[in-house]
Amino acid sequence: MAVTQDGLMALQAMGKEFSYTDNDSMLYALAIGMGADQMNRQELAFCYEKEQKVMPSMATVIAFDDSLFWNCGLDVVKVVHGEQRLQLHRPLPVAAEIISDARVTAAYDKGEGRGALVVVETVLSDKHSGEKYCTMESVVFARGDGGYGGPAGSPEPLPKAPLGPATHVVEFDTLPRQALIYRLCGDRNPLHCDPDFAAAAGFEMPILHGLCTWGHACHAVVRTCCDYQPERLQSFAARFSAPVMPGDRLQTHIWVDDEEIFFTTSVPEREQIVLSNGHAVIAD
Repeated sequence: MAVTQDGLMALQAMGKEFSYTDNDSMLYALAIGMGADQMNRQELAFCYEKEQKVMPSMATVIAFDDSLFWNCGLDVVKVVHGEQRLQLHRPLPVAAEIISDARVTAAYDKGEGRGALVVVETVLSDKHSGEKYCTMESVVFARGDGGYGGPAGSPEPLPKAPLGPATHVVEFDTLPRQALIYRLCGDRNPLHCDPDFAAAAGFEMPILHGLCTWGHACHAVVRTCCDYQPERLQSFAARFSAPVMPGDRLQTHIWVDDEEIFFTTSVPEREQIVLSNGHAVIAD
């Protein structure tokens, strides 16, 4: 099947039902590196059912569904995540039954050999009350599908980090088995566990999920800017600039400008930025 603009714009998955439990919320917290210090009571609250809290970034996995791009002509082996944006309308509960409405809102042809960008909007709502929890926007980079004849262009760019020293610098060590833990949260793409699949996609070894790195950065912002009060986070977004290998040390630089937060995440050992154009908004 050949890729077409009309075919991409018609892609949607509306009214899908999902549920998650307090166990899922705790697993997610562990999967993004929380709980490394068992005496840190603020982090323990995300990993223990006593007065349990939920990381806002978990919104990206509680209704994970990668079937949208099946049978639309895209070379799914070469599809990677480009950007992720999250707008929170209310805090995520510890457990819930939810409805997911996902649809393609834009597609851009970067040209032959340069890939294509596909923008997917996903709205998560409570199954029973209909209240919205969040709206997410994922920018997918289809590396093998440029030149299909679609319009040129790009999504509205995320803001860049300011010049000057960061307000905070946070470091986390990922585990060699980090991707194997994170995939249990829902994203079982073999790119993150199967050496043969990773090789076919052009990587020397399975890479860490971009959203796992993104979750670590969210952890850094919630820790330093929200005092572990996740309900204060209003929005969170970043661009995936380079792959992370399980076992890498992550360093997140955070700039605070009142309610606006800017950040980048890098792997200092390689002097490589892996999340760029990070931007968040917090409430007082």
